[in-house]
Amino acid sequence: MRLALAAVASLVLLTPAPALAQDFPPDRGQAPRPEFTEDEVLMSAIASPFRSEEARARDAWRHPFEALTFWGLQPGLTVVEIEPGAGHWWTDILAPYAARTQGHYIAAWVDTANPQTSQAARDARSELEARFAADPANFGDARVVDFGPMSGIGLPDQSADMVLVARAFHNWSRVEGRTDRYMAEFFRVLKPGGRLVIEQHRAPAGSDVSATAPTGYVPESYVIQAAERAGFVLESRSDLNANPADTRDHPFGVWTLPPVRRSTQDGGTLTTGERAHYDAIGESDRMTLRFIRPMPAAE
Repeated sequence: MRLALAAVASLVLLTPAPALAQDFPPDRGQAPRPEFTEDEVLMSAIASPFRSEEARARDAWRHPFEALTFWGLQPGLTVVEIEPGAGHWWTDILAPYAARTQGHYIAAWVDTANPQTSQAARDARSELEARFAADPANFGDARVVDFGPMSGIGLPDQSADMVLVARAFHNWSRVEGRTDRYMAEFFRVLKPGGRLVIEQHRAPAGSDVSATAPTGYVPESYVIQAAERAGFVLESRSDLNANPADTRDHPFGVWTLPPVRRSTQDGGTLTTGERAHYDAIGESDRMTLRFIRPMPAAE
């Protein structure tokens, strides 16, 4: 499958750089053309020059095809991405994929009802909404809904097939009760049989989350236990994003590593040799988890 992905990528990148909407029919609600398999549609979304060169360069570390396949992405799903952030890394794969396969992409980001939400966060949300509106050929009906401690997720009960959380638990764990609040919301909006899928910087087993979260890492057990408290069942876990070279003891936390590559903080500065050492480690060691909202028991 890696060879197939490389082949599709090379075909896309060696031709004039079309937007993804030109690779597939732009009509919203149209299924993939018969000559393309589901895997090929996903591989083309990943390899498309619609994504930035910087984003595609990270594929070697984040394994988007393998991760999305492991998580169970299929045509026609309603996928909710939690807090997509400024980089929109998953957004630029998932939204075009959904637009090509009769699915729906929803970004859950920024609690507009919370007066403590910063203006910078509100502006970032507005920019994402404007980006969606300006390019319906690639983004289809992608939209943004509220997400935060006051609003929860601005979606009806049992309205989503998949909820994706990427690299957020180290932030949530530092506010008492927040992880449980959000897990309950994920359970509420997922349909029975729907999946909660997670990518997260991973602390060593047995670590104290209060000690590791400020460095960007949380133990896998912390995430699993929180999901199970909300009613989820761990369906599978994968080490496809494992990185044994990541010792997790970096001077500026996980942000010392690529892609952030922080080299100075609070008066400390890495030497050239230290910078090269952390670059050679690559991106963080990460857990990759798949949970399911169980089907109701038969009466």
